[in-house]
Amino acid sequence: MQRYKGIVSYDGTEYCGFQLQPRDRTVQGEIEKALKKLHKGSEIKIQASGRTDAGVHAKGQVIHFDSDLDIPAGKWELAVNALLPHDIVFSTIEPVNMDFHARYNVTGKEYRYFIHLSERRDPFKRNHAYYYPYKLDIEAIREATGYFIGEHDFTSFCSMKTDKEDKVRTITSMELVEEDDMLIFSFKGNGFLYNMVRIIIGTLLDVGRGKRKPESINAILAKKDRKAAGKTASANGLYLWKVYY
Repeated sequence: MQRYKGIVSYDGTEYCGFQLQPRDRTVQGEIEKALKKLHKGSEIKIQASGRTDAGVHAKGQVIHFDSDLDIPAGKWELAVNALLPHDIVFSTIEPVNMDFHARYNVTGKEYRYFIHLSERRDPFKRNHAYYYPYKLDIEAIREATGYFIGEHDFTSFCSMKTDKEDKVRTITSMELVEEDDMLIFSFKGNGFLYNMVRIIIGTLLDVGRGKRKPESINAILAKKDRKAAGKTASANGLYLWKVYY
């Protein structure tokens, strides 16, 4: 028996999230279905670095699974990709030590969020960026991002459905890049709570519209109350970009 680590990208538009669900189409369900075909009907369970919600995408989701198949190195991803739908693709699948765990060995993650800033909608971006036709004060947003850096209790910036008791997380960096009509946020940290990135984005957009001041972020963090922060931004702009081990 050998353990394998896979890096997979997917367009989350047509899925009810990553995690397996009994009646809904999920990314995990499609991957396990492909592995079952490859293993002649044997069930192969995968473990991911974490789950993503309905409509959320991934550039570098990481999974692991165990298999007794003898497939040469470099051929695994070809074999699995041939059995997957068009919107899920493995870039690599490679053998790792049996003590590797895609979830429990994670030391950090990077998420990116894409916002389409334009007066006119682009039908080709509708599933892959959050359309936002309002003018923004980008410098005010940049100032506000600085207040998130470091270790904080992010109770105000996670869904009330979050099942984690410990809501302290560390954001190591936040970058903001303007590319033509796209505004791209990059978040790196040791972990992220349910809806955390999307709520931060919703709050930063309030800052950009002048509805909040950049320095208000400190007060929102201190309140530890979800109602103090902004709206949860749309899922279609969010990407799990990279997982660190």
